[in-house]
Amino acid sequence: MELWAIIAGLESIIKRQIPVTIYSDSQYVVNSINKGWLNTWMKNNFKGGKKNSDLWRKYHALAKYFTIEIIWVKGHADNAYNNRCDELATAAADGKNLDVDVEYENSM
Repeated sequence: MELWAIIAGLESIIKRQIPVTIYSDSQYVVNSINKGWLNTWMKNNFKGGKKNSDLWRKYHALAKYFTIEIIWVKGHADNAYNNRCDELATAAADGKNLDVDVEYENSM
């Protein structure tokens, strides 16, 4: 969900080549980008069964259009914006007519 949210956010930005700061409570997502794990996965064509390669490829393609800084924030803590995003994500996940993660469904 965290990666999908980042992709949706980047897709919504009309102006390209601008600085974008992303806050996420997912250490996995933040470290994958900040520590260069994603670049290694891309070079190795996601060998080893790395999950969500479709989403990571989509992020990677979008990221080329921005100068991105990604910052980790502690989840369920005192960050009002992160807490609001969690509320919205939970409400959306409990809703109907959700998009299907085809790659995930096919891996089951």
